[in-house]
Amino acid sequence: MDGVKGIVICTFAARFKFRWVVLIPATTEATQMTASLSPIHRSRGQSGADHRDLNRAGLNPLPSLQPQHPLHLVAPEGQLQVHTAPYRGSFGTVLSQAMRSAGLGSRVAVMQFLKGGVAQGPDAAITLCDRMVWTRPAVMGCLSDPAGSSDAAAVDAVQAIWRLCSRHLACGDLDQLVLDELGLAIALGYLDEKEVRDSLEARPGSMDVIITGPSIPESLMGLADQVTELRRGF
Repeated sequence: MDGVKGIVICTFAARFKFRWVVLIPATTEATQMTASLSPIHRSRGQSGADHRDLNRAGLNPLPSLQPQHPLHLVAPEGQLQVHTAPYRGSFGTVLSQAMRSAGLGSRVAVMQFLKGGVAQGPDAAITLCDRMVWTRPAVMGCLSDPAGSSDAAAVDAVQAIWRLCSRHLACGDLDQLVLDELGLAIALGYLDEKEVRDSLEARPGSMDVIITGPSIPESLMGLADQVTELRRGF
């Protein structure tokens, strides 16, 4: 019943059960009934009392949240990394990373300047993982002699690889470009250091460039965002 409270008193005997019901009018005031109501239904006086109780207890209400600015997409920023070692043959780790990136969907090109083979060259590149292009110069074997003592065909083959790299650096059609033994090709006289540096400085900001091998010139080391040096050989 609304406004009343029922009290049921039960008395049990051995064979009979008696029940008396006494109705007592409710004496609860309206202000006490608002204790279970939500804050939006509270009276203005009760809300003010609540705030005063919080202030006396040293508890302040939380500030209202300010509207946040919408998120903006940021273009990916590429890095110039150098993996160097005092010996030739430190290329395997970088090659495995390049293959993993290609397997995850990145456009990758691996350029080796001084390691040739059978039926190599820019027109006979090998495609791996459907997205990684592996190119070597059109020479037999590995080049280790200075350009001045090598034949003109070998010098042209190395420079053809660099021209292909320059086009990739200019148009930005790759996510990752690996330049193996670039520093050694400069040191042996096959490539011009200033031309290489200018192309690397003008590369797109979203392209990762990884230079591997020994004899990396200081001008290229100064452009690097990350330098990894292997100090022990086999």
